[in-house]
Amino acid sequence: MNIQFKKIATELSITEKQVSTTADLLEGGATIPFISRYRKELTGSLDEIQVMAIRDRLFQLNELEKRRQVILASLTSLGKLTDVLKTVVNAAETLIQLEDIYLPYRPKRTTRASIARERGLEPLSVIFMEQQEGSIYALAECYVNTEKGILTATEAISGARDILAEIMAEDPGLRAGIRDLFLNKGKFNCRVIDGQQEKGAKYSDYFEWSEPVKHAPSHRVLAMRRAEKEQIVWLEIRPEAEDAISLMESYFLKSETETGTQVKMAIADSYKRLLGPSMETEVRLLTRKKADQAAIKVFTENIRQLLLAPAMGEKRVLAIDPGFRTGCKVVCLDEQGKLLDNATIFPHTGAGGLAEAEKLLKALIMAHQINVVAIGNGTAGRETEMFVRNIVVESLVVVMVSENGASVYSASEVAREEFGEYDITVRGAVSIGRRLIDPLAELVKIDPKSMGVGQYQHDVDQKLLQVSLDDTVISCVNQVGVELNTASKQLLSYVSGLNAALGQQIVEYRNKNGAFTRREDLKKVPRLGDKAFEQAAGFLRIRNAENPLDSSAVHPERYDLVHQMANDLNTDISTLISNDSLRKEIKLRSYVSQAVGLPTLQDIVLELAKPGRDPREVFEVFNFTDGLNSIADLKVGMQLPGIITNITNFGAFVDIGVHQDGLVHMSQLSNRFIKDPNEVVKVQQKVLVTVTDVDIARKRIALSMKTPEKQQEKQVAKPLERIASERKPAKQSESTNMPRKKMVSKVRKPEIETDLASKLAALKDKFK
Repeated sequence: MNIQFKKIATELSITEKQVSTTADLLEGGATIPFISRYRKELTGSLDEIQVMAIRDRLFQLNELEKRRQVILASLTSLGKLTDVLKTVVNAAETLIQLEDIYLPYRPKRTTRASIARERGLEPLSVIFMEQQEGSIYALAECYVNTEKGILTATEAISGARDILAEIMAEDPGLRAGIRDLFLNKGKFNCRVIDGQQEKGAKYSDYFEWSEPVKHAPSHRVLAMRRAEKEQIVWLEIRPEAEDAISLMESYFLKSETETGTQVKMAIADSYKRLLGPSMETEVRLLTRKKADQAAIKVFTENIRQLLLAPAMGEKRVLAIDPGFRTGCKVVCLDEQGKLLDNATIFPHTGAGGLAEAEKLLKALIMAHQINVVAIGNGTAGRETEMFVRNIVVESLVVVMVSENGASVYSASEVAREEFGEYDITVRGAVSIGRRLIDPLAELVKIDPKSMGVGQYQHDVDQKLLQVSLDDTVISCVNQVGVELNTASKQLLSYVSGLNAALGQQIVEYRNKNGAFTRREDLKKVPRLGDKAFEQAAGFLRIRNAENPLDSSAVHPERYDLVHQMANDLNTDISTLISNDSLRKEIKLRSYVSQAVGLPTLQDIVLELAKPGRDPREVFEVFNFTDGLNSIADLKVGMQLPGIITNITNFGAFVDIGVHQDGLVHMSQLSNRFIKDPNEVVKVQQKVLVTVTDVDIARKRIALSMKTPEKQQEKQVAKPLERIASERKPAKQSESTNMPRKKMVSKVRKPEIETDLASKLAALKDKFK
């Protein structure tokens, strides 16, 4: 185990003690949020990402060790395990290396090589492999045996080649070399299957496509795989065959003798029939795994940003799920999201409906003292927004809210349990309103895959995706903290140390005994033991609690320490919290002990400054451009406000209020080069975009986040760069002693001319 700790420490650039301590905490049932927040002294202040990395790497190494023991047991039972082979198996550092070593010994079904061995042709294959001198037919005649089915020397030679082909295909060193060749020089080659052009029109980019394996981005790998799965395209992954054959010959070909010729033939057969297909299968799995990891990373980061979107907070909300023919479902919610009233209005179906809708809406707003109106951004969303803005007072805030996942929630078991007596459209409206009050508390009830973010999330490894999503949701919930007296059982289930069963127990206890007044009362909840309390207490808040620390992130295990700080300053905790100058008098080093170090003490003081502070950004009201309701209203060149709704590896999607998100390609996200869209944007971010193209037929909108001046400079720079690159290298300039290529960058922006020849002539004049 110490070897594993040392390996992980080296890989993560941390100490072996940090790894071993973290492993012990995880083994003891501590959660990742608890370890990173409340055990900093033990781990050396490792953050959540580092703790997750240790957990995941330990799992991988344990799986590797399990497989190693299975292989050693198998080799022993087969009578193949030697001291040398055991050393090689124990030295393998990856599953791939381990499987390559085991492959020649693994029990397999009947093969051409195994048949040849049964016929006694293995000695002949050894002669060929050694490339001994002599006539191959003379050598093979000795192995003709009618009883074993070898009727001619030619059959003996063919059987010997079959053995050679299998030996080559199972050679660990060669497999590693060919695998590397596939990964570094291989290509994805796609072509459309005859007759599938119309059915697979959305995959038209891949009808005739080729690109290097090592450069293919995850979204294209997943798109090609999906197109292949749907039988739209034929997909192959191969390097140039000549390169593979050449590599194999460098391993096995020693001479130009007749036996050497047989080896050469065996090499070609081995690659075509065995090694090539085997490596393609492996590389398919490796590239898919890599693409899955990239897609999952994108998806989970989007989910994190969505869950941590700013909350409007405790407001009385009138929420509308808009619609044309079926009307708009209206609900009124109190500050905690409790359903107070519901109705249906028809503002889009005629004058009578409009007047009645206006009257009813105003009455609901007055009756329930509404502060905010939340409107779903789906069908009829913008039209409903205009209707509401025309009838409400300016002091009433109107906000468009994403509907993604609301329909999934409304039909779920969770929604039926909460609002079983109401129609699913009412449940959907409630979800829209609640996610404005607190998006985190509401969105945890919805399957993350239904939230409208990510790329190809249904195609990736679902088990790996679920682990990543669970980690992300748990991280977000515990980062924000949970109000104990209002949290749903779904939200509570994500709190460190709790689960669905304990979440249900807490809600039932709360319903029976009333609101919690202190954290300590959690210990009275059935089946919630000391360990669960230790893990959960610091992340649960009690608003307006008797003890102000119960509404903070200070863990109960440190309450005595805070009391000591207050006593040393001759004050109480409430005053210590409210008085900034008093807190500055705390001498942290005087409270350092074996159990508590400066990291925890610093966290405590920060928490006392803002007890229970919400780490999310402040909510800001956002409005789309008036008068734009559909894609047909857009014109190239328009500058519009928008909200980032989804981020992928190739760019970001933006809602500009026309029911169809536009795409800002990664090349248009910034004036500087970026590798990852997350460098400059995040989900729910407010941005200003420029419309660069509108394709109404395909419902596609191209947008840019570059400033117009920068865009123009870029447009000019590209043709200049291209023309300059077509010129031959110039001699050094006598006047400046600078290469001509350097001078190109010094040329000031010429006027854009339509004729390429005149551009070139103008440039030549400048270069004279």
